[in-house]
Amino acid sequence: MAGQQKKWQRPTSTKFLFSAQQAYLSEIQKKEHPMSTRIKVSGLSVAEPLLDFVDKVALPGTGISPEEFWAGAASIFRDLTPRNRELLEIRDDFQERIDAYHRRSPGPVDSSDYAQFLRKIGYLVDDFDDVTISPSRVDVEITNQPGPQLVVPLLNRRFVANAVNARWGSLYDAFYGTDAIDQSDELAPGSSYNPVRGRAVVTEGRRVLDMCAPLNEGSHSGAVAYSVAAGDLLITLAGGKTTSLVKQNGFVGYRGNPQNPGALLFVHHGLHIEVVVDRHDPVGAADAAGVKDILLESAVTTIMDLEDSVAAVTAEDKVLGYRNWLELMQGTLSEKVVKDGVLTERKMLADREYTARDGQPRRLRGRSLLFIRQVGHLMTTDSVLDEEGNEVPEGILDAIITAVGSLHDLEKLGTLRNSQMGSMYVVKPKMHGPDEVAFTVALFERVERLLKMEPKTIKLGIMDEERRTSVNLRACIRAASERIVFINTGFLDRTGDEIRTSTFAGAFVRKAEMKHEQWIAAYEAQNVRIGLAAGFSGLAQIGKGMWAMPDLMSAMLKQKIGQPRSGATTSWVPSPTAATLHALHYHEVDVFEVHRVMSPTNPAEGEEILTLPLAPTNYSDDEIHEELDNNLQSILGYVVRWIDQGIGCSKVPDVHNIALMEDRATCRISSQHVANWVLHGIVSIDQVESALRRMAAVVDDQNSKDPSYIPMGPAFDGDAFLAARALVLEGTSQPNGYTEPILHKYRRAAIIANEPQLAGS
Repeated sequence: MAGQQKKWQRPTSTKFLFSAQQAYLSEIQKKEHPMSTRIKVSGLSVAEPLLDFVDKVALPGTGISPEEFWAGAASIFRDLTPRNRELLEIRDDFQERIDAYHRRSPGPVDSSDYAQFLRKIGYLVDDFDDVTISPSRVDVEITNQPGPQLVVPLLNRRFVANAVNARWGSLYDAFYGTDAIDQSDELAPGSSYNPVRGRAVVTEGRRVLDMCAPLNEGSHSGAVAYSVAAGDLLITLAGGKTTSLVKQNGFVGYRGNPQNPGALLFVHHGLHIEVVVDRHDPVGAADAAGVKDILLESAVTTIMDLEDSVAAVTAEDKVLGYRNWLELMQGTLSEKVVKDGVLTERKMLADREYTARDGQPRRLRGRSLLFIRQVGHLMTTDSVLDEEGNEVPEGILDAIITAVGSLHDLEKLGTLRNSQMGSMYVVKPKMHGPDEVAFTVALFERVERLLKMEPKTIKLGIMDEERRTSVNLRACIRAASERIVFINTGFLDRTGDEIRTSTFAGAFVRKAEMKHEQWIAAYEAQNVRIGLAAGFSGLAQIGKGMWAMPDLMSAMLKQKIGQPRSGATTSWVPSPTAATLHALHYHEVDVFEVHRVMSPTNPAEGEEILTLPLAPTNYSDDEIHEELDNNLQSILGYVVRWIDQGIGCSKVPDVHNIALMEDRATCRISSQHVANWVLHGIVSIDQVESALRRMAAVVDDQNSKDPSYIPMGPAFDGDAFLAARALVLEGTSQPNGYTEPILHKYRRAAIIANEPQLAGS
């Protein structure tokens, strides 16, 4: 391996490399920020935008007065903040002990000895007894409908409006507009409608119908008419012959005249399919059976994200997210968008109405069931200062304010419902082990008492994305057994934590090789097995991670089917279109049947998950150069938008100009990987500095057509570049390798530095 003679030497400390930029940041942050106007209430100092939102917008109608609310909130901050701080100190203590262990014995670990060490320090707990979850009042989308899960940044109203309505998606549009169908030669979409591609789309659509609603004779491709008689679906084939479905109970309703229905409703593996018939539509007129489109139930659930995919560093940022959540819970969120030169307003869709087979009305949800992902335990926010003038934990603030928004749904104050069962669904990220899960449960109990909610109304989704949670997953589930409705695996954050936790053991394999390592396979399999053993099947979701290449749908269709095959009842997708295509996997795979054939035994966590993904072979200079450039380009492409434009999640072209979805999790793994290689001498600080400038020029060029983009070069002294640099060169000193402290610091600096320009715009 190039540079191997330095492999186990810690490079010169970067402590003194940052004195100039730290002095700059310190000076910037001394300025009085005009957005920090505060008002005293119940001993708290609350940013005026937040106070106005809570008192004048969120609380009215709930029966809770501002005085009662803020007194209760102050009590929660007073009682729970010390424990929040203590849990973070425990994280740091564990990390210091593990760092010392690997410094004493660098290189691969003996799994048995390592596990014994982790148990001795309390990092690994012994919890092998059976645990059975028992959440109550859980919606059917979580218990009985395996399907895609969309994740969107809550601060982007256009994305939010699209996502909440992504419950139903056009299969024809998804096929036509993506590479799910070959786009070469005569099948290319072109600048206008391509009838050859259109016919290919229809053929694929009929294949889906044959899979989900097979006929006793022939194929849907040969259908010329559909009708309903005595509650049964009849299909007229070319030549006049009539056939029926193999399973008539797969047909569950229709819309319009039964002799000439305008829509047919099927159900397959718990997901619904609507065949839209309209012989007056150009597409329907060209179809023998008059089929205009096939709609798939797609994003059954959606996570509205206040965490990794947003850049929320001010009170105004936080209020925007809280307001969007409130409007979702009220059913009033809308957004004006321009498409094809036409201004339209996207509103939350109403429920869908049909006639059931028995002639009775039938209604299906028109919108995705919404979770909210709050921030973890690490960060604080100056949106509220406590009685001693300290910033309050941001995760506690999120729990309180978003629950106020959910009250409007729970108390049926709005026009549309989110939860039919009267629950609020929260995904809590970045928890380390069962004690932190227990803290979250205690927090939810306090919030319920404050807002007069029924006990255990707030349900919890645990993201299995930190190593201390993975190795203690059963104990984490036990700590939330009456609230838990979701676990999932997240490769990126989990890998970022894996690198930082064990970074002093040695140099890690290249990022692309990580998915083939022993620990990741054990991690993915263990999550499903433990979930099933705890009774998740039919009660809660078992999820898998994001498809990060939103433009490569053909590859997604080939690869992502492995997730339902593994037993996952949901899996993350980056767009409504991806949700529609990924829904096909849940029609191909009966996930509950997968559960039935999997071993029901309660597995003990294996030591395979503690195997460290250290680089086993030498890397050439070219490989090292390629890896460094790839990681730094990814970091810079993401960070420059985060710092300068406040964009927390975006499609960032990589070094090969392939668009990848980037958020703080992807930034965490890339920055930690480079920091690890610097630590072990695989690359030098000088190499990193040179590559940062080289890749910044590439990123500048990739963004040259964006009029709002601020180039990093040629000076390379702006907040965005300095933030990217700090993420790498200060990587080993960041708590658990998280990117938030640095990103927040430099984003604030960028906002303050640009205030005169913003004020005059």
